[in-house]
Amino acid sequence: MAVDEIAKRLDDHQFDLITARRDKKLAKIDKNNNINIYRVGLGCPTLDKFLLPFCGFFKALSLNKKNNYDKIWSLMASQASIAAAFFKIKFKNKKLILTLQEGDEEEYLMRYVFGNKFLYKILIRPWHLLVFKKADQIVAISEYLKKRAEINGVSCPIEIIPNGVNLENYQIEIGSVERHEWRTKFGFKDEDIILVHTGRLNYKNSLENIIKALPLLEERVKFLSVGKGEELENLKNLAAKLKVSSRVYFQDFVPIEELVKFLKISDVFIRPSLSEGLGSSFLEAMAAGILVIATPVGGIPDFLVHGQTGLFCEVNNPKSIAEQVNYYIDNRGSLVSQKSGETAGISYDFENKIISGIIDRARKLIEEKYTWPGIADKMKKYL
Repeated sequence: MAVDEIAKRLDDHQFDLITARRDKKLAKIDKNNNINIYRVGLGCPTLDKFLLPFCGFFKALSLNKKNNYDKIWSLMASQASIAAAFFKIKFKNKKLILTLQEGDEEEYLMRYVFGNKFLYKILIRPWHLLVFKKADQIVAISEYLKKRAEINGVSCPIEIIPNGVNLENYQIEIGSVERHEWRTKFGFKDEDIILVHTGRLNYKNSLENIIKALPLLEERVKFLSVGKGEELENLKNLAAKLKVSSRVYFQDFVPIEELVKFLKISDVFIRPSLSEGLGSSFLEAMAAGILVIATPVGGIPDFLVHGQTGLFCEVNNPKSIAEQVNYYIDNRGSLVSQKSGETAGISYDFENKIISGIIDRARKLIEEKYTWPGIADKMKKYL
């Protein structure tokens, strides 16, 4: 997302993107606006990640013969960044810019050596740190990732430039009638409180704690998950075990036009993350005008201040989640009926200014600091 949104706004630049193929159905060569895409590897998800440091390096060498690149831009300190570091070692005069986008803790890399700290220290960490040593400029999307770079002993300058939001996608309005129709389509009532999550169903997003919070909340509080991931079956089994399956709805990934409507018909966006580089889904929910509940981890405190632009719950604490949801319910205002033709709808009358104030401040923050045009302008200084 960051590559696409930034690159297409730098229309006086030409980008060649080298990445793992990971799927034989994907073309080896592709194009998107001013980005030429080169996918390397065998089309195998796991194997191609480990081939990328070498295949990516040799592909860059081949392309450089005809393009003579000005700069190297590495997105994340990952397998691809090793290829970028190799390329920098070969061509010392080419500037290497590293953008840190990571959402996982660095210790998550130990999974490649089955959690063995000794093997991680000698087999994984030296390669992980290589790009930090070779980078001429680091751009971090949050203060948290800037500190991570400093801990890793970088000597180059570090700038914080966050990810952003396409505001125009989230400024559509949904009337009470359309809200009623969409809710009815998915089995929700107008008076239900919908907690929504958009994004991957993975371990770090800790969605099981939302489901564990449901028995602590009144029956009309429901959970809507939009996305897919490896935790789907575990989450379904947990909901069944806790007897809240009727209050949980799982929706696969949807186009942005539909995603916005899922946000707009919901009441609260929630992700009780264990780690987070920044969290674009939070920014999107704030732009859409719904309350955000999050944990104070990673880059989230850069934009979320408790009681000002959102609410914080504690990590791994379903009771804390329930407390914040109840705070929303107690302070959001009342439901009012409206009619359009023969169809009745429900909307909120925010009599209490606490929640509406939080939502308004959050949306204003997005407009001022987290839009892609402004972020692209800042990145142009380095690209």
